[in-house]
Amino acid sequence: MFRSILAASALMATGAAAFADDHGDKTSNMICVEAGTTAPSISALTTTGDAADLSTITGANGAVLVFSRSLDWCPYCKAQALELETVKADLEAAGWTLNLITYDSAELLAEYAADEGLSYTLLSDPESATIDAFGLRNTDVKAGSRFDGIPHPAIVYIKADGEVAGVQKEEGYKDRPPTAGIPQLVALIDQGAPISQ
Repeated sequence: MFRSILAASALMATGAAAFADDHGDKTSNMICVEAGTTAPSISALTTTGDAADLSTITGANGAVLVFSRSLDWCPYCKAQALELETVKADLEAAGWTLNLITYDSAELLAEYAADEGLSYTLLSDPESATIDAFGLRNTDVKAGSRFDGIPHPAIVYIKADGEVAGVQKEEGYKDRPPTAGIPQLVALIDQGAPISQ
């Protein structure tokens, strides 16, 4: 992680512990992309069913990619999705795009975006290929269950050249990296803030 910018907080640790306590899950198995590496390929669908990859979802300076469990059944994900709308304009002004990805169908995401008035990009990863590529699949979920394929909550900052500039991640499902700080982190990335793990 970006220690100087995206430092792990006590809230993150508390969220991971709460997830383990609530579900008896082991949360130490998450392996995620790291800052300073090249972002993996993105293979997803837009809400109109069009193919999306890194080149189609990235602004002039970069892309913020938010990994979320589901906008169908997860109340924490739904709250985060609504909150993200509040930073979209700031990110656009900085030359960054805002994208949220779940394992939900493109049709479900389109309906949710229309119902809630979301104007940023929602991406469908129904086979969890991108979730897997970024190392964020929650493997504590029972294979074949309704929840199989969900990611751990995370925000990945990807520069226009494809470099991962930083990662904020949560292992617990109730906690999310704070939305209000996203534009400030993007500004620091654009200023060339040092990247460290």
